[in-house]
Amino acid sequence: MLIKRTYSVLVLLALLTVPAVALATPDDDTREPQRAALADAVPAALAPLTRPVERFQRTIRTHVRRIRAARRARIARERREAFATLPAGVSIDTLEAIAACESGGDPTIVSADGSYRGKYQFSFETWASVGGSGDPAAAPESEQDYRAALLYAQSGSSPWPVCGL
Repeated sequence: MLIKRTYSVLVLLALLTVPAVALATPDDDTREPQRAALADAVPAALAPLTRPVERFQRTIRTHVRRIRAARRARIARERREAFATLPAGVSIDTLEAIAACESGGDPTIVSADGSYRGKYQFSFETWASVGGSGDPAAAPESEQDYRAALLYAQSGSSPWPVCGL
């Protein structure tokens, strides 16, 4: 039904904006039709169309919000499932609090001097001590979360003296 209404609004809009050629009979007996010039055309009033257009746009915004909410819920569910088996019972809430404090939750961030990298601001030595290889900031976020959980299980909050809980 929304599609039919949309098309009918578009057709109505097109009909109102294109001037019709008016044929009228002249006053004399020659019966030659008069033609209206394009310069004589008066723009159609668009006020009757604003409410349906606003309603259509509101419907689109509503559906976009629902789609985004469903996507966020799916990502949160997948994240909870992925962290159902974190080492030593470390909660995802604990890790999220540390990450928010350390990097604002950005898994690709690097400190100003380059010595601390990733979501949990690992040094290369600390990253290697929990089994990580390569650059922590280049590792997938899920791996950074897992390695941070391992580190938290081993050392508690001491690796994050400012942000540890």
